[in-house]
Amino acid sequence: MPSTATPTLDTRTDDAAFEARLQAHAGIVRKVAGSYAWNPHDRDDLMQDIVAALWQAWPRYDASRPFSTWMYRVALNVAISQVRGETRRRRHHVAYDADLHDAEAPARDIDGDEQLALLQHAMQSLDPMHRALLMLHLDERSHREIAEVLGISESNVGTKLTRIKAHLRAALASP
Repeated sequence: MPSTATPTLDTRTDDAAFEARLQAHAGIVRKVAGSYAWNPHDRDDLMQDIVAALWQAWPRYDASRPFSTWMYRVALNVAISQVRGETRRRRHHVAYDADLHDAEAPARDIDGDEQLALLQHAMQSLDPMHRALLMLHLDERSHREIAEVLGISESNVGTKLTRIKAHLRAALASP
């Protein structure tokens, strides 16, 4: 009789496979960390925490599912847990500062820079779950994949996106 158990990986023999997949999808770690940590030091710490959690969860990865979806789920869980923990500890939160942010942006006109700053500020006002949903949407993930990563229904993804977009429009429209 065939086994119905979820396929798992043997980390002793699949270390190279993990490293290769991590390298191939390293942008996910950077993107999640950049969305939840606003200064370089905190972002580096969060990226290390995410990689450590991915390594720890690697033996439970189901190889029949997309790696990127699993990776997003683990990374977002770590980031959201860290944000919630900081809120509980009432640590000082440093707001996004373009001078501290180390991502190099292409030259833009002043109006574009102002609009980007307004959008980033509006995104900061979102709770961690909605920020994750928006990030996945901006990464052009399907509603199905977003639902799988966040553990909600596809229809809930659509509803939440509509509300998030309305919130962002209102935030960007107000002076």
